[in-house]
Amino acid sequence: MENIGRNSLLSALFSALLIAQAPHQEHHPPRSAEEYAKILEEPGRDEWQKPDQVIRALDLKPTEVVADIGAGSGYFSRRFAAHAAKVYAVDIDAGLLKIAAKSSPANVVTIVSAPDDPKLPEASVDLVFFCDVLHHIDNRPAYYAKLRRALKPHARIVNVDFYKKPLPIGPPLEMKLTETLVVDEFKSAGIRLVKTFDFLPYQYFQVFQ
Repeated sequence: MENIGRNSLLSALFSALLIAQAPHQEHHPPRSAEEYAKILEEPGRDEWQKPDQVIRALDLKPTEVVADIGAGSGYFSRRFAAHAAKVYAVDIDAGLLKIAAKSSPANVVTIVSAPDDPKLPEASVDLVFFCDVLHHIDNRPAYYAKLRRALKPHARIVNVDFYKKPLPIGPPLEMKLTETLVVDEFKSAGIRLVKTFDFLPYQYFQVFQ
């Protein structure tokens, strides 16, 4: 019974987490930024998201600039800030970014983006990070074209998203993207897969360049 209850809690948590990362999606009910932030920062998330292990895997350099797209309340942004020169916390929800700014160090810069444009400065970023975000972007090829303008030479793009299979947490199966589809779409944009990690229980972890 304890495991059933825990899975139900995690499922509810992540359904709401996904709402926070893409409030423009019509199928999601509206919630306040404060409610979103509480869900995004729920302590149990660390157990399966493994943020410290994710960041270690990225081997960030202290001179690098990171763009955390779909940053929400800054769950990853403030962690990146301890390892990078600057972090752009990018989200379409200005309310969430205000909350992120309050809990983040000075090297985190917030950017209110559009659903079809990250609005990052040109040639400004060494690493772009997506966590559970790509499946919310409607026209990804066009989005990637705009994203490429923000990349420095040899920049990396990281995608962490849910496996397209039944899971105790995450979005409905029909919303999920397969790993192969993500690889093919990035390849069409001139961005190739260079590495993967498999330590996350519910998500694939891809590194592109």
